Amino acid sequence: MSEDNDFTFDDLSVVMGTYNEAAAIEAVLTDIDAVTDGRAEVVCVDGSDDRTPEIAREHGARVIRQSPQGYGIAVREALSNASRPVIITTDCDDTYPMERLPTMLDAINSGYDVVSGDRLYHGADAMPRMNRLGNHAFAILASLLVGRRVHDVTTGMRAYRRDVIESIDWTENTGLSAELLLRPIERQYDVHEIPIEYGKRRGTTKLDPISGGREIAISIVKVALEEKLRRLQRVRDVIGGFQS
Repeated sequence: MSEDNDFTFDDLSVVMGTYNEAAAIEAVLTDIDAVTDGRAEVVCVDGSDDRTPEIAREHGARVIRQSPQGYGIAVREALSNASRPVIITTDCDDTYPMERLPTMLDAINSGYDVVSGDRLYHGADAMPRMNRLGNHAFAILASLLVGRRVHDVTTGMRAYRRDVIESIDWTENTGLSAELLLRPIERQYDVHEIPIEYGKRRGTTKLDPISGGREIAISIVKVALEEKLRRLQRVRDVIGGFQS
């Protein structure tokens, strides 16, 4: 594990991409504020054409406006604009339990580099059945590719040490949630999964389960293979250095 740190809510950024989530964003931000005593930085990257950005600003979030370009691009921008040493990603649809923010921060303080919320542990009954089956399939595929059991590849709620985010070039869009787990695992960061509850979303989903699922599966394979090739190239470079 990495060295221990005594991070508090003053060291925490909570980030999310938002798109037409006026029905949920107030509840999410209210929960974050209540759990962290208003001390966490909140960053929303928003492409909405409803009142989402106005509501977010009214509740103290820093809102960065950009044209809608997909989940991963928004979250990647939010990650790059976080200013604090611990970053927690979440979705803005009120499905994730903000009361688990202290648990995730405690796990980072115990030495983990990435702490990933496992929605499937408790069954995720609020998740549509097709999505639930798809997420189990993604977990099996990813586990086979990285050689380690992972349980929830596409969860939107994870905590990261800032240096993990800054040390990796993130490339995926729809599949960014999987990439944010798999690249740290492949690069030997200390990644830990914890069970979290998953609630019924407010508002309507923007992801088509068929086309989105296909893109996520492709991303899982692509990222895993890229990381294996990267590791192989590093071995070759080391061998070449000895031989020169």
